[in-house]
Amino acid sequence: MDIEKEKRAQVLIEALPYIQKYYGKIVVVKYGGNAMVNAELKKAVMGDIVLLSLIGIKVVLVHGGGPEITGMLSRLGVESKFIDGLRVTDAQTAEVVQMVLAGKTNKDLVNLIQSIGGSAIGLSGMDGHLIMAKKKDERLGFVGEITKVNIRPVTDLLDRGYIPVISTVGCDTEGNVYNINADTAASRIAGALGAESLISMSDIPGILADMSDPGSLIREIDIAEVGGMIAGGVISGGMIPKADCCVEAVRCGVKKVFIIDGRVPHSILVELLTDEGVGTMFISREGSK
Repeated sequence: MDIEKEKRAQVLIEALPYIQKYYGKIVVVKYGGNAMVNAELKKAVMGDIVLLSLIGIKVVLVHGGGPEITGMLSRLGVESKFIDGLRVTDAQTAEVVQMVLAGKTNKDLVNLIQSIGGSAIGLSGMDGHLIMAKKKDERLGFVGEITKVNIRPVTDLLDRGYIPVISTVGCDTEGNVYNINADTAASRIAGALGAESLISMSDIPGILADMSDPGSLIREIDIAEVGGMIAGGVISGGMIPKADCCVEAVRCGVKKVFIIDGRVPHSILVELLTDEGVGTMFISREGSK
């Protein structure tokens, strides 16, 4: 056996205990950032998800689509406005969010998964009242705060062997449509499912001790430490809401939550199925005792 074949065999042997650990368990992937707009990375991510599904891991894909929404609004001559990192969503913008996320983006992902051998069905948060919401802040318009997650549509698809692909559009009982933050939706969905892991794809390696040094990646964080890390400035800016969502997911019962670099091809597989890992893992050491 040549060296290259030995390396490949070793990778498979190394992955075996992780495959056994995750077999039959639910893993939620929050998909966004550069991995969503780069065609090569997009195909790599969908390939990872199909592979995980084929080896017996129940994968749920939750996606946003901010750049696609901004692009469509621009083509319609509508300026995008943000407050505290959240898109101001008037009635017209809410229609565009629904059209882009629940329509084109969601179905493109379903189609791509199926083209490489997976079985996927697309859902929006409106389907089966999966994501119920109310207005988060009057200044933001139809930006939703999640009030309830009805997880039955997702579990029905998982039980039938499909990969659910969920766009983060919510609704209320009056029929209003809400733009839902994808990190928040993923954490609530993962918690409702009792997922083994939640993986949040980002455009940075994870939580860095020094933002200017990519080599200062913090591999593991106890959720009890997060408040102090925010106060100390280690977690700052746009990473604060992401970290808060990770904490929420762990508190809701998700065993491990990862922030990984979606710009690295096959980062999902490296994080889940190897000793190495590529991102920051959030856990509750108190909860594991």
